[in-house]
Amino acid sequence: MKTVFDRPKSLKPAPFRYCPGCGHSLIHRLIAESIDALGIRERVMGIAPVGCAVFAYDYFNFDILEVAHGRPPAAATAMKRVLQDRIIFSYQGDGDLAAIGTGEIVHAAARGENITVFFVNNATYGMTGGQMAPTTLLGQRTTTTPMGREAVHAGYPLRVSEMLATIDGASLIARTSVDSTKNLLKTRMLIEKAFRYQMDGKGFSLVEILSPCPTDWGLSPEDSMKWIQSDMMSVYKLGILKDKFSEEG
Repeated sequence: MKTVFDRPKSLKPAPFRYCPGCGHSLIHRLIAESIDALGIRERVMGIAPVGCAVFAYDYFNFDILEVAHGRPPAAATAMKRVLQDRIIFSYQGDGDLAAIGTGEIVHAAARGENITVFFVNNATYGMTGGQMAPTTLLGQRTTTTPMGREAVHAGYPLRVSEMLATIDGASLIARTSVDSTKNLLKTRMLIEKAFRYQMDGKGFSLVEILSPCPTDWGLSPEDSMKWIQSDMMSVYKLGILKDKFSEEG
């Protein structure tokens, strides 16, 4: 009998090497479970850029393409247009998608490309030492903002999902989190919905996922989850920001 502890077929039998308390392992499993539930593993192709996401090929049990920093939406566009029967997704961090890749994600959404994007927001550059990212909160300490981010010098946090929700070509834009069991279940539901939208030819979907980075935040795994709830969620509010095909319109 299958249990919640069984490894999804879409994950390789390899232990995660992410830092203790990192959200990537949780998100990897939710994506893998969704792919198994939809029965699409033989059709799926993932794209990962520079950053902690670069390790995706070690864990997902299907084809993963590694691309240059910020360029997954461009690669996904080409792959989907050439291989229209495949299910193409990109897996990107905030340092990748919201910084060097901002132009790529905006125009992929504007074109309404029939791809799925999973956007992991941990408010920092995780792999390269915890520098300030576009999503870093005001007052948040990083290695490049040791006294806390100040708007006068570094600008304000970039709310990517709110920005993309204004674009006509975007079909589904949602923000969720992995801070609790309730939100893990919601995240799994939204991941599966985003894949279904691509399968049904409904166009561009992006799911933003608030995720902990205990190492760079200087917090314990438990306190990192609490910080998401107390600080991140007040800036990055959870919910579906746009759904062209919802019953509510």
